[in-house]
Amino acid sequence: MIKDKSEAKFGVYLPLDLASQLESFMRETGIKSKSRLVQEALRVFLLEHAWKSGRAVAGIIGVFYNHEVRGVDEALTDLQHDYLDIILSTLHVHLTRDHCMLAITVRGQTERIRELVNKLISINGVIVVRPLLLAIGEENRDHADNEVHAH
Repeated sequence: MIKDKSEAKFGVYLPLDLASQLESFMRETGIKSKSRLVQEALRVFLLEHAWKSGRAVAGIIGVFYNHEVRGVDEALTDLQHDYLDIILSTLHVHLTRDHCMLAITVRGQTERIRELVNKLISINGVIVVRPLLLAIGEENRDHADNEVHAH
């Protein structure tokens, strides 16, 4: 049911355990409005999944891997060099004696980034690959050319 041209109202059914978790979370955090909470959750969901629709995106690809596996570091570096057109920077973090994490900052077209993610997953020694990508809106179109500029 549409109240006015800027709002829509609809009902949502939740499993009891999820509804209970929601109530507990709201009490713990002091959030008073379920509507506001659902609105924020939907915005985050849509932003996080919009990259799958073939748009230009920007974000970080997290890679957790065992650096003791022979050749994994070299394979990761070589792969990154193959994707210089979309990789802006990489942060390497030593987590334990055996495990490292990469945070690869990317910007570009969905298909090219999806290709990189799939190749990262296929490298022996890589344990987890987790993209956190957001669609770049029309308001950010000027940034899509990878031009260096000051803010």
